[in-house]
Amino acid sequence: MEYVIEAKHLTKDYGDKRGIFDLNFSIAKGEVFGFVGTNGSGKTTTIRHIMGFLKAQEGSVTVMGLDSWKNSCEIKKYVEYVPGEIAFPDLNDGNSFLKAQAELLGLQNMDYANYLVDRLQLDPSANLKRMSKGMKQKTAIVAAFMADKDILILDEANTGLDPLMRETFTELLLEEKKKGKTILMSSQSFDELEQVCDRVALIFNGHIIDIAKLSDIKNSEYKDYKIEFTTREEYLKFKRLKYEIVRDQEKYNQVTIKIKNSDINRLFNVLKNYHLKFMSEVKYNLEKYFKKVLAEEYLRQEEELKQSKEKDISEKTKEEIKFEKHENKRQVKKANEEEKSEKFFNKPKVKAEKKENKRQIKEIKTIKKDILKSDKKYKKKMKKDSKKGGKNVQ
Repeated sequence: MEYVIEAKHLTKDYGDKRGIFDLNFSIAKGEVFGFVGTNGSGKTTTIRHIMGFLKAQEGSVTVMGLDSWKNSCEIKKYVEYVPGEIAFPDLNDGNSFLKAQAELLGLQNMDYANYLVDRLQLDPSANLKRMSKGMKQKTAIVAAFMADKDILILDEANTGLDPLMRETFTELLLEEKKKGKTILMSSQSFDELEQVCDRVALIFNGHIIDIAKLSDIKNSEYKDYKIEFTTREEYLKFKRLKYEIVRDQEKYNQVTIKIKNSDINRLFNVLKNYHLKFMSEVKYNLEKYFKKVLAEEYLRQEEELKQSKEKDISEKTKEEIKFEKHENKRQVKKANEEEKSEKFFNKPKVKAEKKENKRQIKEIKTIKKDILKSDKKYKKKMKKDSKKGGKNVQ
């Protein structure tokens, strides 16, 4: 298959989780490929890389096999572009701008340009600076489409158009598609994308979450049917049949069931025995598909965040235990070193204290001996004196 536009691991990181990250997609010749996503999701950043206005930090994007950044001027020969925000050159009116564009493109025949002006109900004689947002957008669309190039890149090109003009714009896109043009378009309108695109990529926070094939969505294997019963008894009776109920509105005796296409005739045969208020098919569309995809993505991210927090807590606990063990060992080692140090520095002091203790004990013993000697002498003297006293009394 011949791919006109290819992006491989395209990345531009602006920090704080802003930018586009590891985008991979390819657009075949004659295919209409859509981008959908909220404001700031990365649609415009991706398109500016394709146009060669921005240089990728990682990865690459090619148009007709040419690197978008290195061959930016060359790829403009094959591509026409309508940006979301229009900035016109300093010219008087729409006619002047369209003529200048035609000269730049070498366009001699303005019949198709006039056809586009009529379809979009554009007044090209209006002053460019005084044009409304819708008028500017129409002028840019005419300038892009009249070039009749092989590739159209449209960045929310219907912004500012009223509902009727949006329908006309969709019709023009379908006409370009029939010509075999390769079209890349971003939009916030699911209806527009569904009518025109072959495939649509959902961009969320700079990542392509899913690329949906419209033929698969339109020809889904399953269908949803909303059924309302006349009585509560029949409503409850039907619920006991155990069909897959995707929505249950007990208040209205109403259920919405999901069923395979191959089982629809069997369902109709069952419902012949019931009294119904109404039954209608709930169309499965691109919006419902991407809402389901986003819901699953939110759940996945929440689970990842939960696991990350648990891992952080676990790692923190491990680190804390490791730190405590290390700290305990350090404290024990420190205490041992302090004890050894104290013993080393206090060794002379201990010796001196022991010597002093011995000296004091010796001195006490000497004093005690002296006291005992003195006491014996005193007692001996007293005994002599008592004897002399006794003699004198006689």
